[in-house]
Amino acid sequence: MNKFSVVAKKDDCSKQIEEIIINRLTEAGWQEDREKPELILFVGGDGTFLYAAHKYMHLEHAAFVGIHTGTLGFFTDYTKDELDICIQDIINQQGETHGVPLLRVDVIKENGTQSVYAINEMRIENVIQTLDLEVMIDDEFFENYRGTGMCVCTQAGSTAYNRSLKGAVIDEGLNLLQLHEITGIHHSLYHSLGVPLILNNRRVISMKSKNFKSAILCYDHEHMEIDDVLELKISMCKKKILFVHYRQNSYLKRLRNLY
Repeated sequence: MNKFSVVAKKDDCSKQIEEIIINRLTEAGWQEDREKPELILFVGGDGTFLYAAHKYMHLEHAAFVGIHTGTLGFFTDYTKDELDICIQDIINQQGETHGVPLLRVDVIKENGTQSVYAINEMRIENVIQTLDLEVMIDDEFFENYRGTGMCVCTQAGSTAYNRSLKGAVIDEGLNLLQLHEITGIHHSLYHSLGVPLILNNRRVISMKSKNFKSAILCYDHEHMEIDDVLELKISMCKKKILFVHYRQNSYLKRLRNLY
């Protein structure tokens, strides 16, 4: 692994760190390759990571390592004050690689199916009018839902938008899905589960509506309009995002840093 690329947040501090990384790794014999890097360093926070991950998601064997200069750095292993340590670790150590499974959303229309992927979560939301959904799990009817929307997250994404919905945080190593309502309507005429549902990673969630007009599908930081969509199918897939770790970084410590 000696081809690298750097994706940095646009602030001055992150750009300066980007320049230092490029110079130091180049001096050590590494090759900067923005098209097909083997190692991607992201400098910023989790937003920078999501941008970088979607940019390079098509590269099956590329691995990520992060330096935190942003407001939230759950996916980063180093702070900006540990830049020298990070560079030395990259030059001198092999590192351990592990993969984070991706969420796949099949967007089904009359003229075909488009698949999009997410690291954290997918959300379907409608802030203009009430969303009426038929929710199926493994082709079995689960519930009719009315409200603002639905969120499906991965283990990695359980600390992100899902946490703001008061969903459960899932411990690392558990490859699970979590289905959660976004401002559901509950009264005598409309009933739905109303609490998060934890599902095994083999489940396939389907969402249909008679009218997706004004609804938006969000997947991580990306989004698309779904006015003409017939159905959404959500599942875990074999595709993964790879991280390389050069030192132990406690999951519980990273979790504590969130609050």
